[in-house]
This record gives sequence, structure tokens and C-alpha cells, in this order.
Amino acid sequence: MAYIISDECIGCGACVDECPVSCITMKDGKAVIEADACAECGSCADVCPVDAPKAE
Repeated sequence: MAYIISDECIGCGACVDECPVSCITMKDGKAVIEADACAECGSCADVCPVDAPKAE
């Protein structure tokens, strides 16, 4: 199941650098995951300080 970024995102960008398939970008100060490219690995959730990435 692909991950999504919840409203808790603070825009720190930690998940962008951690994503092994580079499917996370920043838009309007928040992280956005391209669901079709998500590898469902959870790396983004592991590094997020506010637990914003959630399994969809």
C-alpha cells in the first residue's frame, strides 16, 4: 500500500532525501508522494519527526 503525507507534515524534507525511489517532492512547503512510484518501503515514515507519512 502506497504512503501518503498527512497534514502533520512540517516541510522539513527529511523524507525527500531518504526515499530510495525519489518519489517524494516538496510542494508549497509540504512533502508530496507520487503514489504510483512509491515502493512502499516505509523509509519516509522512519525518518519523519512528526509521523506524517501514513500507509494509504
